[in-house]
Amino acid sequence: MATLCAKRESCESEIRKKLDRYDLQEDAVKRMITRLEKENYLNERRYCRSFIHDKHQFNKWGRTKIEFALRQKQIPSEVIASAFSEFPGSWFGEPLLELLQRKSKTMKAKNDFEKRTKLIRYALGKGYTMDETLRCLDRLFEKNQL
Repeated sequence: MATLCAKRESCESEIRKKLDRYDLQEDAVKRMITRLEKENYLNERRYCRSFIHDKHQFNKWGRTKIEFALRQKQIPSEVIASAFSEFPGSWFGEPLLELLQRKSKTMKAKNDFEKRTKLIRYALGKGYTMDETLRCLDRLFEKNQL
């Protein structure tokens, strides 16, 4: 497990899932996880920061979707909150304008209302808030870039 953690960041739930495949007793699993944490192979805060950065940069996810994914990995809320506090709030809305411009070029819609609705649904699915989405859409529609 140390080799796996040395290759890439992992969280406790991922390691636990991998160890469950070996049908180990619970106390053995706890000892292994404790040792990985003690030797700094497993660090939830570091994992959180890395996950947030990667999902934002490469997948262009918004804050909401990233937060939901981290909660699914059973990471404590306070760890998630502290990791998000290390990134500026405006950083999460930056790729949205570009995403909406690209999406609008490939989208078929009968009118502006339908196009706007589809773009809102797309942005919300990517994890952006309604406020961020509407702000970007207003900028796009006023510039007539759609």
